[in-house]
Amino acid sequence: MNVQRGVELVVGLFVLAGIAALMVMALQWSNFGASRVSGYEITARFDNIGGLTVQSPVKLAGLTIGRVDSIELDPETFQAEVHMVIADKYDNLPTDSFANIYTAGLLGAQYVEISPGGALESLEDGDRITMTQSAIILESVVSKFLFDKAKE
Repeated sequence: MNVQRGVELVVGLFVLAGIAALMVMALQWSNFGASRVSGYEITARFDNIGGLTVQSPVKLAGLTIGRVDSIELDPETFQAEVHMVIADKYDNLPTDSFANIYTAGLLGAQYVEISPGGALESLEDGDRITMTQSAIILESVVSKFLFDKAKE
């Protein structure tokens, strides 16, 4: 009887460890609990942000340099205005930097990638990146491909 209880206890602990691992993976995938970045804020406007969310990473050369702080819809231009907080140690981003929205992997979360320009002036708190490229929506790419094939 004691051996059976020991096996049941081990199996129960294994199941609990599996559930805990799944919860950690789900929280990391959703960026829940991502640390807030202290630094300066910049904005960029996009025609389509796809699945970009608050707390999505802002990357430069593949390294996370900040986070998306908030996303608003501009009622006049009908564009999404993305507010990003960049860590203070990256305070030398050129004013002619380019902001793209990319997807991590084929079905991964979206993030903002900053491509630095060549200007000598640096972005400061409250500045706006004017050169942007919206997210590429997989469904629109597939539908365009199918419509182009149907025309042939």
